[in-house]
Amino acid sequence: MSSLQSDRTVVNLAGSRPLGLAVVDRRLAGRLVLAVIAGVLASGSAVALLATSAWLITTAAAQPPVLTLMVAIVAVRAFGVGRGVFRYVERLAGHDAAYRVLGGVRARVAGRLEELAPAGLSLRSGDLLARLVLDVDAVLDLWLRVVLPVLVAAVTATATVALLVILLPVAGAAVALAVLAACTVVPWVTAGTARRAERTIAGARGAVAAGATEALLTAADVVAFNAVDNVLAGFSAADARLAQAERRSAWSTGLGNALLVLCVGGASVAGLVLGSQADVSGPVLAVLVLTPLALADVLGGIPVAAQLAIRVRASLGRLQQVMALPTPVSEPSQAVELPAGRDLTVRGLRVGYGEADVLSGLDLELPAGSRVVVTGPSGSGKSTLAAVLLRFLDPRGGDVLLDGVELRQLRGDQVRSVIGLLTQESHVFDTSIRENLLLARPGSSDLRLWKALYRARLGQFVESLPDGLDTMVGEHGARLSGGERQRLAFARLLLADHDVLVLDEPTEHLDEETARALLADLYAAAGRRTVVLLTHRPELAPYRTQPVVDLA
Repeated sequence: MSSLQSDRTVVNLAGSRPLGLAVVDRRLAGRLVLAVIAGVLASGSAVALLATSAWLITTAAAQPPVLTLMVAIVAVRAFGVGRGVFRYVERLAGHDAAYRVLGGVRARVAGRLEELAPAGLSLRSGDLLARLVLDVDAVLDLWLRVVLPVLVAAVTATATVALLVILLPVAGAAVALAVLAACTVVPWVTAGTARRAERTIAGARGAVAAGATEALLTAADVVAFNAVDNVLAGFSAADARLAQAERRSAWSTGLGNALLVLCVGGASVAGLVLGSQADVSGPVLAVLVLTPLALADVLGGIPVAAQLAIRVRASLGRLQQVMALPTPVSEPSQAVELPAGRDLTVRGLRVGYGEADVLSGLDLELPAGSRVVVTGPSGSGKSTLAAVLLRFLDPRGGDVLLDGVELRQLRGDQVRSVIGLLTQESHVFDTSIRENLLLARPGSSDLRLWKALYRARLGQFVESLPDGLDTMVGEHGARLSGGERQRLAFARLLLADHDVLVLDEPTEHLDEETARALLADLYAAAGRRTVVLLTHRPELAPYRTQPVVDLA
């Protein structure tokens, strides 16, 4: 067993692999045990409070000496205070442990997404967001609303039955049957009626999130083509499916609670009937009748836990699908040292997605400081080539060498410290120009930021703005023109100071005059860096003597 495995305990209910995502560090096991103990003491205090109160009231009715009641009076106060204190400790310890587990799962999922992005993610953005937020939150339900309530209910109910057996064995046996039914039959019926709905809810939430995200991102085009009604109809249908599943789940919850009340009420009636027939005192009879009613609160989480167990399994199953996606890039177990040279060589490159090859037999020679244009129609593999050069995707065959060292022998961050990428839709964040630039090199001085902006031919424009570097650019750079967004993205690329620049259709959404001027500025600002221009409009490239590789 590895040190990682020996250091952790994996929760795997009913042999379910998805639930194995809820990994608990042994350091947190103590907090969870404390939460269970505190929960048992809190629930036990509630049961003892009702039982003691029943005995105290019926005994006091006979007006005995006050000293006879003093112990019971103190016990009632102690149980009343203890219930609140122990419940607080349970919530504090349980939530602390559960949120720490949640943080660990989020980190694991986010780390996995980083390994997969961008070439390995095939999910819709809204659905992926739902998995990262809503489905990950199922870890909280697993611990706080499934595991802890079931453990607390089992221990407390067992202790209560033991108390009643001592007072009257036949009544204790009746309550034991009621508790057994509440812990087996009720959750079985509840889960059975809600199984389909609970399995549907996680996916339905993902569909609603995906529909909402796509509707917001495509709002302008949707309105322009008068497709609002169709989009809203599709979104409403997804929302209706989610609402139907949640209504079915709520109906099952109500059914479970009703059955639970019948079990608890039946136990109380059994205590009354059997106690009346037995030779017991009035206070004992009151305890036999009223104590089972306290179990309603203790066992109340069982039906919900049965439903949530199904939902949690479905949610964590969706996360497991993300974790199980094939990794597009395999990092070396021991990376070699980054070479000093910057010559790039591509030999017999073969790469693709699925079963089909997008590129096959591609050869490129890119000496340091050279310029090359790679052209071809859409779908010919230009962006795929960029993904391979940036180590977003591993080739199926051939070699990509950096100064004679195969890229697969280097870590992705090593490669991306040398090779930078400017795409046709480089993301501009909804923040200031300064913060967008600092993404490339945190801690850079204003002088360095301005130098990058001027080299990208954007300095004068930014200087003319009232807030200068602190100007907010809006979501996706909405307050900038297309050319200004590209120049800002290029300034960020220059600030990162890569030695090889891969420009993937940087002028795609620009008119010819603006595109030609932008490319000329990009080439001039690149200086002695190697430039790989991927475009289907090679005539816009400023240098006519550079080699052109046609992927068609």
